[in-house]
Amino acid sequence: MKALVLAGGTGTRLRPFSHTMPKQLIPVANKPVLVHILQDLRAQGLTEVGIVVGGYAKDIAEALGDGRALGLRITYLPQDAPRGLAHGVAVAREFLGDDDFVMYLGDNMLPQGIGGVLDDFRAHRTPARLAVQPVADPRAFGVAELDAERRVVRVVEKPARPRSDLALIGVYVFTARIHEAVAAIGPSARGELEITDAVQWLIDRGHDVRASRHTGYWRDMGSVDDMLECNREMLRTLVPEVAGTVDDSSRITGAVRIGAGSRVAGSTITGPVCIGRGTVVEGSVIGPDTAVGDGCVVTGSEVSYSIVLDAATVDGVEGLHGSVIGRAAQVTSAGPERRHRLMVGDHASVRLQTT
Repeated sequence: MKALVLAGGTGTRLRPFSHTMPKQLIPVANKPVLVHILQDLRAQGLTEVGIVVGGYAKDIAEALGDGRALGLRITYLPQDAPRGLAHGVAVAREFLGDDDFVMYLGDNMLPQGIGGVLDDFRAHRTPARLAVQPVADPRAFGVAELDAERRVVRVVEKPARPRSDLALIGVYVFTARIHEAVAAIGPSARGELEITDAVQWLIDRGHDVRASRHTGYWRDMGSVDDMLECNREMLRTLVPEVAGTVDDSSRITGAVRIGAGSRVAGSTITGPVCIGRGTVVEGSVIGPDTAVGDGCVVTGSEVSYSIVLDAATVDGVEGLHGSVIGRAAQVTSAGPERRHRLMVGDHASVRLQTT
């Protein structure tokens, strides 16, 4: 079995961050989303991975290389523009050959892994198996309708009046039969080749399509709020480790991970908190539910429920909460005012004024 990861999307809802980096490389608990996904695939015994890439192909290739560091063999599959999930399958046709494969959307997080879905497929191999989960408002998702024997009888993309609450959550397992379906369908009303149309094509021709309910955590990383919530979830499983230095005037409580070469002085850190390598935290209060990347400087500040990306500086900012600070950004304060929520893009410089 091979794996196909779709990473060609532009992430418009994640701006300003997706202006300068692909959303699939945005870190969650100090690890890019794509790395989380690839480690999940490797844990399931899959080593041959094709990654469909678009405008950020170079960035993704530089971050992941040939995959050897992750125990994988990665093949990059260029896509000229996002043209739908089924188009991603078409782009990967030569790479996939006649093998079964799992298709994993590159902006979806399933921390407990996809082992259950793959086990179901292996136990009952059908042309298509869809990972689903009940959601409160299915209108924003592809939706699967099941019969009494749990066969999928209908799939609809973003229905106005859903007949089911089972959302497709970005993981699909297919046999080579899906290629016939992809070749047979045309663009949808929004001009894309929809994977739901390809799956429905199989159903309409009598092929057995099944669904597996994913009972663990799942998040589509479509917005900054999704990033922060997923970061919180991933930090819940953090293994504490202090590889840097912490002085006697600092207080560390809860699950805290501090990377090599980092220094904490005169600060309070309340986990779960993940601090990268070569970062300085001085005279500050950090956490809970916060990830600070590599090479950052945080001085005289309070940061909680936030993500601070690599090489960022936060100086004298109180009450920073629910915020994302981009790579090499600088955020400083001219006074003791409390700012609660900031979204600062890569390399930006922000000086908060006294109000």
